[in-house]
Amino acid sequence: MSGILDLLNSPMGKQIISGVSSQTGQSADKTSGLLSMAMPVLMGAMQRNASTPEGASGLLSALSGNHSGGILDNLGGLFEGGVDQSVTDDGAGILGHILGGKQASVESALSQKSGIDAGSVGNILKVAAPILMGVLGKQASQNNVSDANGLSSLLGGMLGGGTGSKQQSLIESFLDSDGDGSIIDDVAGMLLSGSGKKSGLGGLLGGLFGK
Repeated sequence: MSGILDLLNSPMGKQIISGVSSQTGQSADKTSGLLSMAMPVLMGAMQRNASTPEGASGLLSALSGNHSGGILDNLGGLFEGGVDQSVTDDGAGILGHILGGKQASVESALSQKSGIDAGSVGNILKVAAPILMGVLGKQASQNNVSDANGLSSLLGGMLGGGTGSKQQSLIESFLDSDGDGSIIDDVAGMLLSGSGKKSGLGGLLGGLFGK
Protein backbone atom coordinates (compact mmCIF):
# COMPACT_ATOMS: atom_id res chain seq x y z
CA MET A 1 0.00 0.00 0.00
CA SER A 2 1.45 3.34 -0.96
CA GLY A 3 1.75 6.12 1.57
CA ILE A 4 -0.04 9.44 1.43
CA LEU A 5 3.14 11.27 0.40
CA ASP A 6 3.66 8.78 -2.44
CA LEU A 7 0.15 9.63 -3.59
CA LEU A 8 1.06 13.33 -3.84
CA ASN A 9 3.93 12.42 -6.17
CA SER A 10 1.68 10.33 -8.42
CA PRO A 11 -0.14 11.62 -11.53
CA MET A 12 -3.37 11.86 -9.50
CA GLY A 13 -1.49 13.76 -6.78
CA LYS A 14 -0.15 16.23 -9.33
CA GLN A 15 -3.72 16.73 -10.62
CA ILE A 16 -4.91 17.38 -7.06
CA ILE A 17 -2.07 19.86 -6.43
CA SER A 18 -2.74 21.67 -9.71
CA GLY A 19 -6.49 21.85 -9.03
CA VAL A 20 -6.13 23.03 -5.43
CA SER A 21 -3.51 25.55 -6.55
CA SER A 22 -5.78 27.07 -9.21
CA GLN A 23 -8.74 27.05 -6.82
CA THR A 24 -6.90 29.03 -4.14
CA GLY A 25 -4.58 31.17 -6.28
CA GLN A 26 -1.43 29.81 -4.64
CA SER A 27 1.57 28.58 -6.62
CA ALA A 28 1.77 24.84 -7.34
CA ASP A 29 5.08 24.62 -5.45
CA LYS A 30 3.67 26.22 -2.31
CA THR A 31 0.50 24.15 -2.55
CA SER A 32 2.52 20.96 -2.94
CA GLY A 33 4.68 21.85 0.06
CA LEU A 34 1.66 22.61 2.20
CA LEU A 35 -0.18 19.40 1.26
CA SER A 36 2.97 17.35 1.95
CA MET A 37 2.88 18.70 5.50
CA ALA A 38 -0.87 18.81 6.01
CA MET A 39 -1.98 15.42 4.64
CA PRO A 40 0.07 13.34 7.13
CA VAL A 41 -1.08 15.57 9.99
CA LEU A 42 -4.76 15.14 8.98
CA MET A 43 -4.26 11.39 8.64
CA GLY A 44 -2.55 11.23 11.99
CA ALA A 45 -5.50 13.08 13.53
CA MET A 46 -7.89 10.58 11.91
CA GLN A 47 -5.79 7.73 13.25
CA ARG A 48 -5.97 9.25 16.73
CA ASN A 49 -9.77 9.64 16.47
CA ALA A 50 -10.16 6.09 15.15
CA SER A 51 -8.37 4.67 18.20
CA THR A 52 -11.69 4.78 20.10
CA PRO A 53 -14.58 2.45 19.20
CA GLU A 54 -16.90 5.41 18.56
CA GLY A 55 -14.32 7.18 16.41
CA ALA A 56 -13.57 4.07 14.38
CA SER A 57 -17.26 3.38 13.85
CA GLY A 58 -17.91 6.94 12.70
CA LEU A 59 -15.00 6.94 10.25
CA LEU A 60 -15.92 3.51 8.84
CA SER A 61 -19.48 4.71 8.32
CA ALA A 62 -18.25 7.82 6.48
CA LEU A 63 -15.83 5.83 4.29
CA SER A 64 -18.52 3.39 3.22
CA GLY A 65 -21.09 6.16 2.69
CA ASN A 66 -20.56 9.70 1.43
CA HIS A 67 -16.76 9.34 1.29
CA SER A 68 -16.40 6.04 -0.54
CA GLY A 69 -14.11 7.57 -3.15
CA GLY A 70 -16.45 8.88 -5.83
CA ILE A 71 -14.86 12.34 -5.60
CA LEU A 72 -11.71 10.89 -7.20
CA ASP A 73 -13.55 9.63 -10.29
CA ASN A 74 -13.88 13.10 -11.79
CA LEU A 75 -11.15 15.34 -10.39
CA GLY A 76 -11.17 17.40 -13.57
CA GLY A 77 -14.86 18.13 -13.09
CA LEU A 78 -14.31 18.87 -9.39
CA PHE A 79 -11.96 21.75 -10.14
CA GLU A 80 -13.50 22.96 -13.39
CA GLY A 81 -15.09 26.34 -12.82
CA GLY A 82 -14.21 26.30 -9.13
CA VAL A 83 -14.88 23.77 -6.39
CA ASP A 84 -18.54 23.53 -5.42
CA GLN A 85 -19.58 25.09 -2.12
CA SER A 86 -20.92 21.74 -0.92
CA VAL A 87 -17.42 20.25 -1.19
CA THR A 88 -15.77 23.01 0.85
CA ASP A 89 -18.60 22.86 3.41
CA ASP A 90 -17.99 19.13 3.68
CA GLY A 91 -14.27 19.82 4.09
CA ALA A 92 -14.94 22.33 6.86
CA GLY A 93 -17.02 19.71 8.67
CA ILE A 94 -14.29 17.08 8.33
CA LEU A 95 -11.61 19.45 9.64
CA GLY A 96 -13.78 20.51 12.57
CA HIS A 97 -14.39 16.88 13.45
CA ILE A 98 -10.82 15.60 13.28
CA LEU A 99 -8.97 18.69 14.54
CA GLY A 100 -11.56 20.06 16.95
CA GLY A 101 -10.54 23.11 18.95
CA LYS A 102 -6.94 22.84 17.72
CA GLN A 103 -7.81 23.60 14.08
CA ALA A 104 -6.68 27.24 14.26
CA SER A 105 -3.36 26.26 15.90
CA VAL A 106 -2.67 23.68 13.20
CA GLU A 107 -3.56 26.10 10.39
CA SER A 108 -1.40 28.82 11.92
CA ALA A 109 1.59 26.49 12.24
CA LEU A 110 1.18 25.23 8.68
CA SER A 111 0.87 28.83 7.50
CA GLN A 112 4.14 29.87 9.10
CA LYS A 113 5.96 26.78 7.86
CA SER A 114 4.63 26.96 4.29
CA GLY A 115 4.67 30.73 3.78
CA ILE A 116 0.98 30.70 2.81
CA ASP A 117 -1.37 32.97 4.77
CA ALA A 118 -3.56 31.19 7.32
CA GLY A 119 -6.80 32.02 5.49
CA SER A 120 -5.53 30.37 2.32
CA VAL A 121 -4.23 27.39 4.33
CA GLY A 122 -7.76 26.96 5.69
CA ASN A 123 -9.23 27.13 2.19
CA ILE A 124 -6.73 24.59 0.84
CA LEU A 125 -7.45 22.19 3.71
CA LYS A 126 -11.20 22.47 3.08
CA VAL A 127 -10.63 21.19 -0.47
CA ALA A 128 -7.98 18.65 0.54
CA ALA A 129 -9.97 17.02 3.37
CA PRO A 130 -12.81 15.56 1.22
CA ILE A 131 -10.21 14.34 -1.31
CA LEU A 132 -8.22 12.68 1.47
CA MET A 133 -11.41 11.02 2.74
CA GLY A 134 -12.09 9.83 -0.82
CA VAL A 135 -8.60 8.32 -1.04
CA LEU A 136 -9.18 6.52 2.25
CA GLY A 137 -12.64 5.39 1.14
CA LYS A 138 -11.25 3.87 -2.06
CA GLN A 139 -8.44 2.14 -0.16
CA ALA A 140 -10.90 0.84 2.43
CA SER A 141 -13.08 -0.61 -0.31
CA GLN A 142 -10.16 -2.19 -2.20
CA ASN A 143 -8.80 -3.74 0.99
CA ASN A 144 -12.22 -4.85 2.30
CA VAL A 145 -11.80 -2.85 5.50
CA SER A 146 -14.83 -3.42 7.68
CA ASP A 147 -13.69 -3.17 11.31
CA ALA A 148 -11.56 -1.03 13.61
CA ASN A 149 -8.49 -3.26 13.27
CA GLY A 150 -8.59 -3.07 9.50
CA LEU A 151 -9.07 0.69 9.66
CA SER A 152 -6.11 1.12 12.00
CA SER A 153 -3.94 -0.99 9.71
CA LEU A 154 -5.05 1.02 6.66
CA LEU A 155 -4.30 4.38 8.28
CA GLY A 156 -0.98 3.18 9.67
CA GLY A 157 0.04 1.76 6.31
CA MET A 158 -0.77 4.96 4.45
CA LEU A 159 1.01 7.08 7.05
CA GLY A 160 4.09 4.89 7.04
CA GLY A 161 4.15 3.81 3.41
CA GLY A 162 7.28 4.96 1.66
CA THR A 163 8.38 7.12 4.58
CA GLY A 164 9.40 4.68 7.29
CA SER A 165 8.63 4.54 10.99
CA LYS A 166 10.31 7.86 11.80
CA GLN A 167 7.45 9.81 10.31
CA GLN A 168 4.92 7.55 12.02
CA SER A 169 6.36 8.20 15.48
CA LEU A 170 6.82 11.85 14.61
CA ILE A 171 3.16 12.33 13.80
CA GLU A 172 2.08 10.43 16.92
CA SER A 173 4.27 12.72 19.01
CA PHE A 174 3.01 15.77 17.14
CA LEU A 175 -0.62 14.83 17.69
CA ASP A 176 -0.45 13.87 21.33
CA SER A 177 2.70 15.02 23.09
CA ASP A 178 0.77 15.89 26.23
CA GLY A 179 -1.05 12.55 26.32
CA ASP A 180 -4.55 14.01 26.32
CA GLY A 181 -5.67 12.22 23.15
CA SER A 182 -5.99 15.51 21.32
CA ILE A 183 -3.78 17.60 19.09
CA ILE A 184 -1.39 19.57 21.24
CA ASP A 185 -1.98 23.17 22.18
CA ASP A 186 1.58 24.19 21.35
CA VAL A 187 1.54 22.63 17.89
CA ALA A 188 2.91 25.83 16.36
CA GLY A 189 5.89 25.77 18.68
CA MET A 190 6.59 22.14 17.88
CA LEU A 191 6.38 22.74 14.14
CA LEU A 192 8.47 25.85 14.09
CA SER A 193 11.03 25.46 16.83
CA GLY A 194 13.99 23.13 16.95
CA SER A 195 15.09 24.33 20.36
CA GLY A 196 14.43 23.37 23.95
CA LYS A 197 13.07 20.08 25.21
CA LYS A 198 11.45 19.29 21.87
CA SER A 199 14.68 19.64 19.92
CA GLY A 200 14.58 16.06 18.68
CA LEU A 201 11.07 16.53 17.32
CA GLY A 202 11.92 19.94 15.91
CA GLY A 203 14.86 18.43 14.06
CA LEU A 204 12.76 15.59 12.75
CA LEU A 205 10.10 17.99 11.51
CA GLY A 206 12.77 20.07 9.84
CA GLY A 207 14.04 16.97 8.06
CA LEU A 208 10.57 15.82 7.10
CA PHE A 209 9.57 19.17 5.68
CA GLY A 210 12.90 19.76 3.95
CA LYS A 211 13.87 22.82 5.93
